[in-house]
Amino acid sequence: MKIYTRTGDHGLTGLFGGPRVSKDDLRIEAYGTTDELNSVLGVARASLASYRPNPFDQPERTQEAAVQAPSASDWAPRLDAWIERIQNELFDLGADLATPLDSKANVFRITQDWIDDMEADIDRFDENLAPLKAFILPGGCDVAAQLHTARTVCRRAERRVISLAKRDDINMSCAVYLNRLSDALFVAARLANHRLGILDHTWISSTNR
Repeated sequence: MKIYTRTGDHGLTGLFGGPRVSKDDLRIEAYGTTDELNSVLGVARASLASYRPNPFDQPERTQEAAVQAPSASDWAPRLDAWIERIQNELFDLGADLATPLDSKANVFRITQDWIDDMEADIDRFDENLAPLKAFILPGGCDVAAQLHTARTVCRRAERRVISLAKRDDINMSCAVYLNRLSDALFVAARLANHRLGILDHTWISSTNR
């Protein structure tokens, strides 16, 4: 199977179980921005690889110790696993957005269960962080900076989905999911800095300088 098909050379592309539309159509913008978000998360995962603990860096453990709860040093593999889950979910979300609601195509639709899971993720990430009392500047370690970038792309994807919803009937759980995901990425960025002992820098308004 060839990568190129030449079918989109005139600026049109096909929807799942739907018509061909312009490549700058609102629906294409919505799931295309979701795809962009997925790629940014891939960059964050690539950076996380440098924080994975080397087995030779860990003291030898007994079998009893090995079954205990993960230590703080395991934060990078656990965060990586979470991001991988999100990347898979974003493919499902993109397929949902790419498939008109009246299509007969067999596609998974985003459900409230995924939104509930995301809220549980946010609560779990946030439980060890200091209370947020001011706006913070995006940055810190490389992983945190990339997660902040992902957060802003996620917000843009949400805006694109809302624009699409004003024109077409869509599964609005997609918009709610992206709303929660942007919050989760924000907390995950703070968590990455926290695990590495990096303080978040708060915004200093020009009126206070």
